[in-house]
Amino acid sequence: MKALLPLTLLASLISASAFAATYSEPQPLVAPSEFKGVHGLAVDHQGRLLAGSVVGNSIYQVDPDSGNVSTFIGPDQGQADDIAIGPNGEMAWTGFYSGQVLYRENDATPIRVLAEGKPGINSIAFNQQTGQLFASQVFLGDALWEIDVKGEAEPRLIKQDMGGFNGFEVGSDGWIYGPLWFKGQVVKINPADGEMAIVADGFGTPAAVNFDSTGKLYVVDTLHGQLMRIDTATGDTELVAELDTALDNLAIDAQDRIYVSNMADNGISQVDPNTGEERVITQGELAVPAGIALAEDGETLYVSDVFAFRSVNTTTGEVKDIRRAHGSDIEYPIAVGLSKTRLLLTSFSTGTLHLINRDDHNTIRLIHGLNAPSDAIELPDGSIVVSELATGSLVHLSGEKLDEKRTLADGLQGPVQMILGNDGQIYLTEAAGFLTRVNPDNGEVKHVTEGLLMPEGLAQMTNGDFVIAETAAQRLIILNAETGERKTLADNLPIGFPAGPGMPPSGIPTGVAVAADGTVYFTSDVNNGLYKIELKLAEN
Repeated sequence: MKALLPLTLLASLISASAFAATYSEPQPLVAPSEFKGVHGLAVDHQGRLLAGSVVGNSIYQVDPDSGNVSTFIGPDQGQADDIAIGPNGEMAWTGFYSGQVLYRENDATPIRVLAEGKPGINSIAFNQQTGQLFASQVFLGDALWEIDVKGEAEPRLIKQDMGGFNGFEVGSDGWIYGPLWFKGQVVKINPADGEMAIVADGFGTPAAVNFDSTGKLYVVDTLHGQLMRIDTATGDTELVAELDTALDNLAIDAQDRIYVSNMADNGISQVDPNTGEERVITQGELAVPAGIALAEDGETLYVSDVFAFRSVNTTTGEVKDIRRAHGSDIEYPIAVGLSKTRLLLTSFSTGTLHLINRDDHNTIRLIHGLNAPSDAIELPDGSIVVSELATGSLVHLSGEKLDEKRTLADGLQGPVQMILGNDGQIYLTEAAGFLTRVNPDNGEVKHVTEGLLMPEGLAQMTNGDFVIAETAAQRLIILNAETGERKTLADNLPIGFPAGPGMPPSGIPTGVAVAADGTVYFTSDVNNGLYKIELKLAEN
């Protein structure tokens, strides 16, 4: 009991004087990093290494020697899942959520939209002989198109329902070579008539291919974390390098140097095709940290990292992988809820609730078909409440398989983050500016306060006060729910990155957690860091 006494005493002091307390400046627990998940890569005619980020809504230029990163094309036209360079140096890229194909002849010319209304537009490549441009839809569609670079003709459908024709390239024979994400194959497609033939088989999840200057074809397998070389004549494969899972794309420069992107690590590496040696150019410990949940002991912070699910030691800052995208069964988690036995991950992009056992981290259940879920909590009886962005409602899931579904509350305006309060009531932030209380027994909805500036992350202190991330004001506030009194806990914070086209208003939500000793943790959607703010009791 002696070890617990200081914490108990401190908690009582916090409870009595939270508004009289002061807080330290935010300190990084996990250092910031570049990008916000990194995807398509390309090397242009000037030798510039370019990297695309969908969530980051930007195209970046990366110095392969120093690792320095700068924004090449920023929001909102920079949203890029893949990037292609044409025979004359022209450039095209795909806006996955915006559904657009964008293009410009050179740095000095304006950006033009060549095609739109193509959700999930993903991969793109030029025919280096003819200048023809091709793009494919994956995940939110499954089709291959020819895109008119003049922007005059409608896209021409080449083939559809292929199995996820992802990062592809046009071969010297005019056929389009690429992976089938969902079938574990690399195929080639004749753009003239859509004829498709298998080039190689037996991959886990092939994500992208590229040719070097000698015609050798390379493929990255994101499930196994491998870079492979394919003999296109025989279909034989050869392992080039063992890398980490969550690989997304690759690019090969004029000197046949291979660059590989990893979305879970915010990383780009250079791989020697002869030795398989990997040199990390840039990398982060977190990818896109969003919702967080703190374990009861205050030592383990769970982070929904969009392209990974991780834990962070709150004392040392050590980051551990629990799941990595496409190397496991997670589906882009945006929030994490915590019960005594389960972790509850939600993904608005795939409509998923993912239940994980806290003891062994095994998957208990994956529930699909939810309407852009933004968070989930477990009630004392083991049932689960999920907030849905698309319907503006709270959905109650019960039964042994959680297949009994009913609407608990509706009429919400952009539910973001949600907690079960100290009083057993449900509290959530709404993008419209509310902190809202919902009675879990009858669904009664009441606004606790209004006029908040894009409230997202939410946590409750031991005395019942709430800590809220007001991202539009780039600050954390403390709210006394009984009196309505507000106090700024910290401001000028790296939060509030604008949502890109096709994303919900909250974009990547800023997560907030509070320890029993008053320490506040929050995630940054601006620089991908994780921060802590320590409480200091005011002097008399």
